[in-house]
Amino acid sequence: MLRSRRAVGVHDDAGGCVTEIFATGIAMGESPRWHDGRFWMCDWLAGEVLVFDGDGGREVVARLGCLPFSIDWLPDGRLLTTTDNGLVVGADLVPYGAAGQPFNEIVVDVHARAWVDMPGAPPGAPPAPGAVSVVEPDGTSRVVAGDVWFPNGMAIIDETTLVVAESHADRLTAWTITDDGALVERRVWADLGPGAAPDGICVDAEGAIWYASVPGKRCTRVGPGGRELQTIEVDRGCFSCMLGGLDGTTLYIVANHWGVDGAGEGVVLTQQVDVAHAGRP
Repeated sequence: MLRSRRAVGVHDDAGGCVTEIFATGIAMGESPRWHDGRFWMCDWLAGEVLVFDGDGGREVVARLGCLPFSIDWLPDGRLLTTTDNGLVVGADLVPYGAAGQPFNEIVVDVHARAWVDMPGAPPGAPPAPGAVSVVEPDGTSRVVAGDVWFPNGMAIIDETTLVVAESHADRLTAWTITDDGALVERRVWADLGPGAAPDGICVDAEGAIWYASVPGKRCTRVGPGGRELQTIEVDRGCFSCMLGGLDGTTLYIVANHWGVDGAGEGVVLTQQVDVAHAGRP
């Protein structure tokens, strides 16, 4: 198992960079994505969807009057954003479906179905089970899985398996996606151990999953079952991660100090890894 030291922008003994700073001044970042050759993310507290150039310069793609929780793209290239009032599409924020539903994370499949999740209770409230829903291309939605403990990051492996991070259960849970958009064969994909609290996740070409941990201040790569393969430790909570870059081997880490005092101290970090991106998003 490989482990990088808890630091930001420092170098190892051989002179190679352990973790580089890509962007700073993020109020509260989430939902990193690599799309159309560029890095994208949400800044919750700023109410913005951002896209970056290769040097970390940013452009505001959309500005919302609420929290832009998570983003993904439909097969036709339109941007979908989850909000506390359902899904909106495009930079002009046209309502897309599931109005009134406070969705959190999103991943869109090859059939243009948007898989979204909804925590059962807000942070700081007594824990309650959440749910996973699917929003069809016509905008209709339905709950497809319940009893999910603070569902967070989502990913699709091989177009057939949906994986959801259950932050309050310290595990990654998987379902098989049926042709008609149901979830079956629920199973524990990885038991991560007490305190892991997985948040954002992404998949690589060897079928492993990277997960971000806020309390652990780290991103960890695990195989099926939960075997730890690599860990990158930093100096603040890791909210999400995404593999990207031109060859898919740059791990983007969205990190911040947890709590109100951390507003504006968010960063995007990068580290080169050996195995490239795969799956969705």
